[in-house]
Amino acid sequence: MNETEAHAALRQRGRQEMREILGAPYTEARDATTTPFNAAIRALSEEMAYATLWTRPVLDRKQRSLITLAMLCALNHPHELRIHLVAALNNGCTAEEISEVFTHAVAYCGFPASIDALRMAEQVLKEQGAL
Repeated sequence: MNETEAHAALRQRGRQEMREILGAPYTEARDATTTPFNAAIRALSEEMAYATLWTRPVLDRKQRSLITLAMLCALNHPHELRIHLVAALNNGCTAEEISEVFTHAVAYCGFPASIDALRMAEQVLKEQGAL
């Protein structure tokens, strides 16, 4: 297998993982907005984040989702937080667990970041019928 084939295989695995984690609607919308300008970074996220990191054996998807939510809260990235809140639900996280992540984050991220994350979570959970 040459380098191009290896990347294609890894990307295909990543796309399947991403579809399972983030859902088909997200994946289809992402594909519809992929352009030559953003294609390289999207391919890298499929290969590295989804084919490599999300498939590691020690943590399950639910644990990885909760960790991801905490990190996105700390970084204050609401767009990515919205995407990964849906993923967390897809991966079996409950509304109570998600709320607890952001409550716990108060001590480490501060009230503003935690409140913003909790506000986004409440909106997404209501939209998804989880609240």
